[in-house]
Parts: sequence; structure tokens; C-alpha cells
Amino acid sequence: QLHLVESGGGLVQPGGSLRLSCVASGFPLDYYNIGWFRQAPGKERELVAAISWSGDSTYYADSVKGRFTISRDNAKNTGDLQMNSLKAEDTAVYYCAAGLNTRVTGHGGGSVNEYEYWGQGTQVTVSS
Repeated sequence: QLHLVESGGGLVQPGGSLRLSCVASGFPLDYYNIGWFRQAPGKERELVAAISWSGDSTYYADSVKGRFTISRDNAKNTGDLQMNSLKAEDTAVYYCAAGLNTRVTGHGGGSVNEYEYWGQGTQVTVSS
């Protein structure tokens, strides 16, 4: 059983940066693709970035392209999301997820239902 724990959320001013981390335990993360999702109040959970198990392929939602960077360190069983130039509309609970059979390309990174394991989420609030 894979267990995921996110950290790094918080309150930041518009234009600021945050780095979210996802630490996995219970099973090697390098078998899994990683997705970072977010869910704002009253909205559906959406994929913002994904990275393949090898790190060779990444996907970014248009809304975060050029501002967010996803990465992973299989040796440390971790995945990170670097978020720069944050905007008020980035405010949401951010979730790390792991999927064995998801397909990550430059055009897509899988849907919510394709990810088997989820962290508890970390709140990101962008406000002045």
C-alpha cells in the first residue's frame, strides 16, 4: 500500500512562490506516475501537472504552464511541485496522487479516476 503525504502549502502573496513536496512510503514510488491536482471551493478537482514514472514525460495544464514545474526523485521517493508567479486563482487544496497505469504525455496526464493513491492535501492560499 502506497502512502502519500504532502507538505509545503501556506499563505503567499500574489507573485510569490511555494514548493510543494510529496513523500511516499510503503512502496517504491518509481513504479508510479505522479500527478498534482488541486481543488478550489465549489469546483471540481483538476490536474495541474503530472510526471511519468521515469521523469521523461511531463504535462502541465494551460493555466500553470510556464509558472509551475513538476519534478521527482525516485531515490528519495519524493515528488515536488515548484510554483512561481502565484496568482489568486491558484488558491486551492493541492493533492499529490500516484497512478500505476496513467499515461503522461505533453497533452495529458490522466484523470482523477486513473490515480489510485492520494495524499491528504495541503492548502495553498494566494492573497495580499
